[in-house]
Amino acid sequence: MSPILVQTIQFFLSLSLLIVLHEMGHFIPAKLFKTKVEKFYLFFDIKFSLFKKKIGGTEYGIGWLPLGGYVKIAGMIDESMDTEAMKEEPKPWEFRSKPAWQRLIIMLGGVTVNFLLAVVIYIGMAYSYGDQYIPMDSLEGGILVTEKEIGDKLGVQTGDKILAVDGDKVENFGALFLEIVNGNSITIERDGRVFEQAIPVDFIATLIEDEDKARFISIRQPFIIKEISKDSHNKGVDLKERDRVIAIGSEEIAYFDQAAPLLEKYAGQNIDLKVESGDGALKTVNVKVSQDGKLGVAVGALTMQEYSDMGAFKIETQKYTFLEAIPAGIDKGVNTLTGYVKQLKKIFNPETGAYKGVGGFAAIGSMFPDTWNWEIFWGTTALISIILAFMNILPIPALDGGHVMFLLYEMISGRKPSDKFLEYAQMVGFFLLIGLLLFANGNDIYKWLFK
Repeated sequence: MSPILVQTIQFFLSLSLLIVLHEMGHFIPAKLFKTKVEKFYLFFDIKFSLFKKKIGGTEYGIGWLPLGGYVKIAGMIDESMDTEAMKEEPKPWEFRSKPAWQRLIIMLGGVTVNFLLAVVIYIGMAYSYGDQYIPMDSLEGGILVTEKEIGDKLGVQTGDKILAVDGDKVENFGALFLEIVNGNSITIERDGRVFEQAIPVDFIATLIEDEDKARFISIRQPFIIKEISKDSHNKGVDLKERDRVIAIGSEEIAYFDQAAPLLEKYAGQNIDLKVESGDGALKTVNVKVSQDGKLGVAVGALTMQEYSDMGAFKIETQKYTFLEAIPAGIDKGVNTLTGYVKQLKKIFNPETGAYKGVGGFAAIGSMFPDTWNWEIFWGTTALISIILAFMNILPIPALDGGHVMFLLYEMISGRKPSDKFLEYAQMVGFFLLIGLLLFANGNDIYKWLFK
């Protein structure tokens, strides 16, 4: 099965699950308050549907346009724009006949389910997989900046220890990238000096401009030999797979990134390498450095656990009982939502350039791995569920948040907006959403064509 097909299947499986459960969040309270639900659809059925069946007064179906889904509640101005029914006298079973507090619960049901679903997924993941992470304080040699230009823009360099972002201590290396993207300042320790460094307002735009270089921070790794190249000028010397170079000439090194400047220094010369074998034995190997500062060896890539075993960094594993997983899952849900809100604030600030990174269906689909992995699938589904929850509660007409906004106005003022006003607001919101949809997917197409 092709990688793109695997991603596509995961995308539609996740999307279908989220849409159905979101609409169930509206459907169930509507039924509890004896409100008639005329339709319950996965995807939109413009002109025709792929499947439909009427059960108990509600038509259940699958549409052909996979841009979302909906429940059509009687007596409600929604995306169906069925204004004819609104001209008739209100019926007891219609949405408009229900008390405002009941209508509010019906409208909040979808986003509530989306957030709760994400929390339930995070609880299940905490219980099933636990948490495995690299503590920042275990990176004794600091970070590795793999893209110097981006590092210079941010003001960080190899060997720096990043202590905090916006004053909050960074515990987990895996969370560092997003913390920086969402943050405004970082606290750095360099050569024993601790200082604050502002994150440039347009730093996100810098990362978007060259997405291949966006992951500019990595973990410093030891100099581990994989093999001597077949055409190497050092062919035949006593260097074996998994040998670790710990000194070049008279100068000790702990990390591979320290080797390049030393080898350039000894270019064209014969030097001694101090090497630690895989079994811990030490040896000295005389090698020749080429004129361009190369040894002619391939560097080995070990597993993260193997690097941890040799003391390059630590890997912490946190296992949870079911009861312990509950607060862990809730914390994960809240932290994910908070992080997304921070990202959204930057998107709405033109100075950041973050709007250039807004993506549509292709960008969402690319979040899934190209091989089947349930852990990543559920983690991505939970993230998208939180995104849907927050986006839907924005006070934009045509979204749940728009309906909630008008309901709150009614409950506070005691005056209900007119049906004609709600119709116009729904149309305005609909065109806003179409515009956002075109912009997001246009970004995907632009990146595909020109990047």
